[in-house]
Amino acid sequence: MLVKLLCVGDVVGAPGRRMLTETLPKLTAERGIDCVIANVENAANGSGLTPGLFAKFAEGGVHLMTMGDHVYRRRDIIPTLERSGCIVKPANMPLGAPGHEVAIYQTSKGHKVAVLSLLGRMYMNVHADSPFNAIDRALSTLDRDVNIVVVDMHAEATSEKIAMGWHLDGRVSVLFGTHTHVATADETILPGGMGYITDVGMTGPHDSVLGRSKENVLSAMISAVPSPFSVATDDVRVSGIIVEVSSDTGHCTAIERICIRAGDL
Repeated sequence: MLVKLLCVGDVVGAPGRRMLTETLPKLTAERGIDCVIANVENAANGSGLTPGLFAKFAEGGVHLMTMGDHVYRRRDIIPTLERSGCIVKPANMPLGAPGHEVAIYQTSKGHKVAVLSLLGRMYMNVHADSPFNAIDRALSTLDRDVNIVVVDMHAEATSEKIAMGWHLDGRVSVLFGTHTHVATADETILPGGMGYITDVGMTGPHDSVLGRSKENVLSAMISAVPSPFSVATDDVRVSGIIVEVSSDTGHCTAIERICIRAGDL
């Protein structure tokens, strides 16, 4: 049987949250989506996640959530990371960092979908262990009945994401990249049956600089005087991929990049 997954990239601030929750009911119904996975580390005013926003995502139809380099930006999310079974920290955070490395959702069809997250180390300014060693270790903990495995590679360097794709081909169902907020046009199914895209893009305001006010970012870049980067508001889109995965083999059979503007559905 084929299982349909929607993987959504970096949800930025209130505009991204609203657009996603307003879009999900019709999109999931029209496309027959069985599981929704979203990177939500930029949901709280552009940086981090709060317990209240976590609850709103869960109530709004997001089944599994991933984080990235802003995983601990809001310290009040730590108890949620430790308690909830539907959100993951990056698996290559240092030993003892709070949160779960794997989250599993059972679809209405009875199929289990596991999600993991990884942090890149090139140009990221984070203290993280090797993502290659971490994913090998984390995958070894999965039960045999979990055939559908999705990995969010939260990284700046395209080379690091592509390398991880080849490292995991034939071992997981899907690897989607996040963090750059710019969608890439390289969605593909690798020879071992893994769906891959270097970056799924941003769910948020695209009339911006990566979701932030153009004016503030330009001022800071031109003058070198720091300026608060407020979240922009216009041209809000949902960016991501829809993939089909065989519940028997765990192989990806189809991958489609999507970008939805207000009024598209």
